[in-house]
Amino acid sequence: MKFLSNVQTTHKVFAALVLAVLYALPIFITSPVMLQIFILIFLYAYLTSSWNFVGGFAGVLPLGHSAFVGLGAYTSTLLYLTYNISPWIGMIAGGIVAAAFGLLIGLPTLKLRGAYFALATIAFAEGLRVLVENVEKLGPFEVRGPKGLLINLVGNSFKDFQFLSKVPYYYIILTMLVLVLILTFFMMRSKVGYYLAAGGEEPEAAEALGIKVSKYKLIAMAISCFLTALGGTFYAQLVLYFYPKSIMGLDMSYEIAFIALIGGRSTIMGPVLGAFLLRPVGELTRIYLGDTLPGLHLIIFGLVLIIVMRYQPRGLVEPVSRWLNILFDRIEKRRRA
Repeated sequence: MKFLSNVQTTHKVFAALVLAVLYALPIFITSPVMLQIFILIFLYAYLTSSWNFVGGFAGVLPLGHSAFVGLGAYTSTLLYLTYNISPWIGMIAGGIVAAAFGLLIGLPTLKLRGAYFALATIAFAEGLRVLVENVEKLGPFEVRGPKGLLINLVGNSFKDFQFLSKVPYYYIILTMLVLVLILTFFMMRSKVGYYLAAGGEEPEAAEALGIKVSKYKLIAMAISCFLTALGGTFYAQLVLYFYPKSIMGLDMSYEIAFIALIGGRSTIMGPVLGAFLLRPVGELTRIYLGDTLPGLHLIIFGLVLIIVMRYQPRGLVEPVSRWLNILFDRIEKRRRA
């Protein structure tokens, strides 16, 4: 027992060191391009971790989470442009709107199995995108249809969620990622987490034991949509201009799912590993080949997914965890010796 406790301490020390390195990174990396790549890695790791609440623990495969990214972005931006409400407040409002939509969609669809639920979420995401593209004005809000929304640059302003440097965005999204990983950790060890795991693997057996599987899947759906919308607001403030296809297109939904499947569903670090592997590939592909071969990054993601599913069906987190455990065991044995 003492040996196991020491190994767990080694895990905590390693995690603290990695976190310290990440928080210190902007001191050594000053290139805006490199910082932007890290920001996008953390953003997609955050979005995938949010997706993981329903796509991992609930045992279903949603492929329309870009809709909730868009709801968060549009809600906060429209409130800011129309009433000058700070995006920090609009971020919470967007999360509530997305959670409400998630519950509305989840009630009839979470009882579906396999591909049927995935197709239902795709239909919702595409339907919402087409709707937004064809709406110029909604009440007092200027939605502007396919033209999208442009957020005026005001310079460094915490209230307006705008910064001239990439460094504040880096720390904000890194902190958001850390918080969602902590929430995932406690979720996995809570009653809701255990019920979701049981309902995701053997729903009939779980129902027979008295677990209300649909209820807990709806809870996971609401949490997932709320957190995803917060990421949508961050994305909107990062780029300052977006239109329906850029933020609600299925490309983003597929990338989130690819990252989860390749990194490892239903795990804490799977989304982070997947994002660190795929996002740099996606960004470099778009920078250098985006004009001549648009969509190439999705083909690369698909090829990587096929290879990973062939040799590591549980995702990359399994071999990485195994290697780290071997390393920690050796460190602990040497320390004891």
